[in-house]
Amino acid sequence: MTTPFDEFTEADLNDLRIAKSKLEYPGLTAKIAALIGKPLETGFKLLPRNWNEKVADVAQAALLKGLEFAIRTMGEVETRGSRDWLHKILVTGSGVAGGAVGLASLPIELPISTTIILRSIADIARSEGHNISRLEVKLSCLEVLALGGKSTRDDSAGEGYWVVRAALAKAVSEAAAYLAERGLAEEGAPPLVRLVAAIASRFSAVVTEEVAAKAVPVVGAAAGGTINYLFMDHFQEMARGHFIVKRLENKYGAELVETAYKELVI
Repeated sequence: MTTPFDEFTEADLNDLRIAKSKLEYPGLTAKIAALIGKPLETGFKLLPRNWNEKVADVAQAALLKGLEFAIRTMGEVETRGSRDWLHKILVTGSGVAGGAVGLASLPIELPISTTIILRSIADIARSEGHNISRLEVKLSCLEVLALGGKSTRDDSAGEGYWVVRAALAKAVSEAAAYLAERGLAEEGAPPLVRLVAAIASRFSAVVTEEVAAKAVPVVGAAAGGTINYLFMDHFQEMARGHFIVKRLENKYGAELVETAYKELVI
């Protein structure tokens, strides 16, 4: 009896297994809780009222800036190892600076860290053999920011990788068609707004966890940098898994890869 796994080389099947282990078990909340030594709910209680809405607004603005940056500057085509540590150092530095100032730094610090994260995601995409000058790859970089975070509009406790991709598929397709025709001439164009809103609703959930951790009194500038390090590490893991899957889809087809992914036991 044949199985979906029969089509894969041993190396590619192992890569798919690695991708699933990264995408389905991110563990960001547990890592942050271990760092601050107490439940993350402590930090949530210390945040001002309606802080979720503020984070969502700032996150959406950060994504718009990151989208423009990604499309206009990520044009280099090269395959090499990704510089994960360099980006971790940069985002840790921004976290230290932001931690020293406090929650008031969020509107400034979040766009900076988001831009660094997007650059790291693109670097990982390139290291997995993707041409980051292509529009669909750039949009896939933005998709990564929606992975590993529950949408603020959802009631479910968590969503699998393929559920998130399916939820974003229409918005990504419409944005891709718009950008291919017009570029970023109109930042407020409906297709872009819908895509950014869909991603921001999930990205802001992860950002809120980061902000809540920094609100805990024992967390100072140094710990703020460490939390940013974990934040970057989370999205680097998501990016690595996502672009392994995309690479295998290019080779074997999306349907076969999805079937094999879901049947893999890790």
